Amino acid sequence: MILRGTQPTLLVVDDEASNLESLERIFAREGLQVVTARDGREGLEILRKRRIDVLLTDLMMPQVSGVDLLKATRQISPETEVVLMTAYGTVEAAVEAMREGAYDFITKPLKRAHVVRVVEKALEKQSLLVENRTLRAQLEAARRRPIVGQSLAMRRTLEMVQQAAPSMATVLLLGESGTGKELMARQIHESSPRAASPFVPVNCAAIPEGILEGELFGYEKGAFTGASTRRDGRFAHADGGTLFLDEIGEIPLSVQVKLLRVLQEGEIERLGSGKAQKIDIRLVAATNRDLRRAVAEGRFREDLFYRLNVIAVTVPPLRDRREDIPLLVDHFLARFREKNQKAVTHCTKAALDVLTAHSWPGNVRELENAIERAVVLSKSTAIDVDDLPLEVRGGGDGGGLSSRAVSFEIGTPLEEIELRVIHETLRHTKGDKRLAAQLLGIATRTIYRKLDTMEEAEAPVADLPPDRH
Repeated sequence: MILRGTQPTLLVVDDEASNLESLERIFAREGLQVVTARDGREGLEILRKRRIDVLLTDLMMPQVSGVDLLKATRQISPETEVVLMTAYGTVEAAVEAMREGAYDFITKPLKRAHVVRVVEKALEKQSLLVENRTLRAQLEAARRRPIVGQSLAMRRTLEMVQQAAPSMATVLLLGESGTGKELMARQIHESSPRAASPFVPVNCAAIPEGILEGELFGYEKGAFTGASTRRDGRFAHADGGTLFLDEIGEIPLSVQVKLLRVLQEGEIERLGSGKAQKIDIRLVAATNRDLRRAVAEGRFREDLFYRLNVIAVTVPPLRDRREDIPLLVDHFLARFREKNQKAVTHCTKAALDVLTAHSWPGNVRELENAIERAVVLSKSTAIDVDDLPLEVRGGGDGGGLSSRAVSFEIGTPLEEIELRVIHETLRHTKGDKRLAAQLLGIATRTIYRKLDTMEEAEAPVADLPPDRH
């Protein structure tokens, strides 16, 4: 038996119907999922649409030969192993094909035991290649962005993430901005059977509402003004892998309906297409909003909420895991020391005490920014209190936004007040728009829109298009 726990897929391509039927019966009995094609063109279409572990193809076929199919496979699906079937008179051609990347060739007339053995070995090689690639990806990811933390709160969160990762269940990550929800999403992906496939992150709040639907689902040429070519969306890019929708609470109701259909039916529809397309993705979503409240206020669909809230994982804020701050400081210090070619090796005790006492409204992201700044500005081998940002040195609440007064004269237009408050908040967060939005209790998209409106209003007259009337 070839079956190894999961059911591998074999594509058999042969223009002889009797051979095709015979091979389909043989390998179905061996526990494989068998797909057949009667010529090279049909085989090529199948390769484009689905994952194939091993391709078993005749060498001599009209129009698209076995060698042509082999070359196309190397481009479309490089993980697929290719085995050629050839008559005695074309063995030299088969050997030449092996130089092009074929795994092996089998001469006709075929012998059942031999063809099964060759395909089994090709499957073993393909499985090892995928496993090695997955392990390399996991090791590289762990080296690049490890999750740092030994606190009880963090251990509980990671334990839940590891339990959820191998499943197909949708995961909803909850927590304040800057707590590391995208890192958790990547951890779920890299610990899942989909680790070798794409991880596609999307910040829903950063994409303007008018183009979010096209970005997610794709569109056909001419679907709307400016759609000059056909384009796949993020769902299609994540096919076979994981799609991470960050700040999902900002998705408008019109897009929520389509997202619900993806979760219910497993299919998407490009704008302007009118035709459904099957999709295989694992969805991980995140939000710093109270979705239950959004449901009660009619801003978020209740049925979508329950579809997303299969496994809810709350990522703890940094103030609830203060014992992790020294570990995070060491981690960021090492990273930014190397990045900036600085000789900074440690923090003084006084600086570490200040860092531990701060409330960190921006969580790990704010701490990361503070350490990078300190590394760059430090004039010695140690980060001291004076190297830290002023708001961090200010004490437990960090000289938070609530302590900053923004004064206005009577009669100041509301739009100007809003912009000045946004600017003051951005100054406090050092330009971090997501953190500013969290502190103000508004969507990140609102900040982008307000700033764009201001820039348009302040544009010099010379930059405006001439009046055509």
